[in-house]
Formats: sequence, C-alpha cells, structure tokens
Amino acid sequence: MGDSTHTSVGVSPQGDAPLSRATIVRYAVGSVGTGGFGTLPGLVLIYFLTDTLGVAAGLAGLVVIASKVVDVLIDPVIGDISDASARRRGTRGYLMWWGALALPVFFVLTFAVPPGLEGAGAALWVMVAFIGCAVGFSLFQVPYIALPVELTGHYDERTRLLAWRVVVLSVAILLFGGGGPVLRSLGGDNQRLGYVLMAVVAGLVIGLGFAVAAKVAPRRPPQHAPRGTAELRHGSRLLTGRMTRLGSQYRAGLDTLRTNQPFRVLVLTFFLQAAATGIMLAGAQYVATWVLDSEAAVTFLFVALIAPAVIMSPVWGAVARRVGKEKAFSWASLIFMAGSVSLVLLLVAPGPWVYVPVAVCGAAYAGLQALPMAMLPDTVPVRTESQAGVYGGVWTAGETTGMALGSVALTVVLAATGYIESTATQNVTQPDSAVGGIVVAFSVIPALAVAVSLVSLRAYPLRRADIMAANVKEYQ
Repeated sequence: MGDSTHTSVGVSPQGDAPLSRATIVRYAVGSVGTGGFGTLPGLVLIYFLTDTLGVAAGLAGLVVIASKVVDVLIDPVIGDISDASARRRGTRGYLMWWGALALPVFFVLTFAVPPGLEGAGAALWVMVAFIGCAVGFSLFQVPYIALPVELTGHYDERTRLLAWRVVVLSVAILLFGGGGPVLRSLGGDNQRLGYVLMAVVAGLVIGLGFAVAAKVAPRRPPQHAPRGTAELRHGSRLLTGRMTRLGSQYRAGLDTLRTNQPFRVLVLTFFLQAAATGIMLAGAQYVATWVLDSEAAVTFLFVALIAPAVIMSPVWGAVARRVGKEKAFSWASLIFMAGSVSLVLLLVAPGPWVYVPVAVCGAAYAGLQALPMAMLPDTVPVRTESQAGVYGGVWTAGETTGMALGSVALTVVLAATGYIESTATQNVTQPDSAVGGIVVAFSVIPALAVAVSLVSLRAYPLRRADIMAANVKEYQ
C-alpha cells in the first residue's frame, strides 16, 4: 500500500498560527459565488430547457454534458497555470479575478436566449454560453480550492476555516435556491424575461463574492518559474513551451490520483456524493411542480434543506474536533442516506411531510460539504504543496463531473419514463410513469450513490495524529 518514503502531510508554510477573522470571512465570502453558481444552474437549467424552451430531456442532458466535459478538460490546465502564477507572481489571486469578471457575463447569456429560438437551436445557444460559464467558474474555483493549503497547516484551523465557508455556502444556497425562483416569477407570464432578471441579479452577486475572496490569496515573493511552465503575460493566460506541455499538465493531475492514496479515496468519495446531491438538486423543481403540484414549492424545499445546514455547519466542525474528520464525515453520510431514501414515500403519499426528511438531509449536507473540504488539504504532502493548484484542478473536475452525472442521470430517468417537454406557452400533463421516475431519482438513486461512497471512504487512511505529527508514511 505504501513504500518507505516519509513526508510531511498537510503542513503549509503558514504553520500553526491561528487564522485571523478577516481571513476566514474573506475566504468564506467566496462561497457566496460558488454556492450561487452551483445551485441555480443545477436547480433550474434543465427545467428551463425542457419546460420553457421545449428541449427534449435527452438533448437537455447533452447540454449539461458538453459544459462539464469542457470543465473536466480545462481544470487540470488551470490548476497548473494557478501553480505557475503562484510562483511567478507570488499569488493565485490573478486567475480568481478573471473568473469574477467572466462568469457573470456568460451566466446572463445562458438564460438570455433570443425570442423565438426554441428546441435544438435554443439548446445550442445555452450550451455555448454555459461552456463559457464553466470556464469562468474554473478560473476562480481551482485556485480557490487550493488556498487552504497555503493559508494554514493546522488540522483544526483547516476544519474551522472550511466549517465557516460551509456556513456561508449554505446561506448562499438558501438565498439563490429560494430567491432565484422568486426573481424568476417577476417576469410574470413572460417566463423568458423572468429567467433573464434572475440571471442578472445572480450573476452580479456571484461576481462580487468571487472578487472579495480573490483578495485573500496569500502574496509571497515571486520565484523563478522552471522552463516550460505555464505563465501569465499582458493580462492574458498564455502557455509557454510546446503543445506537449498540455500533456504534462494532464499527467500531473493523473499522478496526484495514482501516487496519493488518501487524495484518490477522498476524490472518489466526494465524486459519488456530488452525483447524489446533483440529482437531488436537479430534481427539486420537478418534485415541486409534478409531485407537490406547486412550482413555488421549490422555495420551501430549499428552506427545509438549507436552514438546518446553516445551523449544523459549526456543529459538524465541533464533532470533527472530538472524533476526527473522517468519522464525522461517515456519520453525516449515513444521516443523509437515511433522509433521502425515506423520500421514496412520495410515491404513495405526497404532502407537506416531505419537508421533515429534507431537513434531515440538510443537517447532514453541512457535514458532507465542510468535512471533505477540510480533509482535502490534509492529503497534500509538503513536498508537493507547490502543486496545490493541480490538486485543486483534479478536485474541481471530480466535483463538477459528479454534479453533472447527477443532472444527466435525471434526464435519463425523465426520458426513460416518458417525460413530456413543453414550451412556456404549452400546458401538459405528465404520465404517472414520469412522476414516479422523478420521485425515484430524488430519493433512491441519491441514497444508493451515498451508500457506495461510504464503501470508498472506509479506505481513507489519515487520522488526526498523522496530520498533527506532520511526519507520516506516504500512502501510494
């Protein structure tokens, strides 16, 4: 499982000094943006395609797949560029600023589909704009994920940093998930206008959150960049060297999975759980509309999910300090699985009781977000901390792939069960098979994904003593 090599794991140059409140606040505010972008498209994009633009469910799934394929392809490259920026400029914040500028523009374009454009043409427009969103998001998210490695090397300080990040993330999900549909409704009978209004407001808030977090990126004296590394010049992202450099960037990302067993296990676990949350997120609007018979019920579903998460984020941090992050993570996963599988009762008795198990999922969701994120920097060995951006790129690729897999799984279920797409001017009645498929996708499938993730998590080897000792065997 390992070799005789020893290395310090998860100890940054910042050492064990407590993080300042300002650092924690600025870093956490970045989750206003990541929570917003992670929530709104996952919640309304497929529904926007199938029920406003008249796009078939299968084609809507391809739109999501296309953007996520681009995301996965560019994340390792951006990770490498982030590391090069940290060496040459002394900070990763440069890329984060580009993301703050680019994403709001493409986010508005995603929902600003020209009037009269429907079906396949509308799907193409959305796909191109959403690919632009994916690039803008990666420019921010990849270096953002890498920052905790540089901010602190203390086991509990990382938990504290990421726990408060998840508090803000939970609030952001609540505001965007609950407020997005409200903003959409301001368009009245003009559904397209409502989506544009939602996108403009949300895009501005996302960009602002990104900009605040970009300021927290540590600044150090620039270092000489090795020949052939990525560099940034004249305000543009340029890669030096030949095209073979691109291959080396992907190999660097694959090497983090091949040679680092704790990281590999954590990525796989988080990937499976991202798929679970992705399908529930994408299915929430369908549950509200076709199971609870109220399109507006999606707001109440989000309040039930996220309000407990806001409260429970610090609690999961306290639990982790007492029993360890990995054990607390397992407990949160089991609670989430129990809550989600109980939702299958919507098949026989839809009603307001649904908010109770959703709240249970929300309480567990806080742990599913905060704990693996706090574990991530623990898996980065000191000798590879200059590659923290590569680790962040692989992590982001895994998360976005998992979320996309969840969304695509929903479209597969919809297509297989006979879901009827429609435009904003049409009224349709869904067959019982489609309504049943929505419930199964919202309950049983997420529970199964989390159950498999628990099998993966059992192989995670690092414990508090390993990190605090700062000198442990490197797992291969």
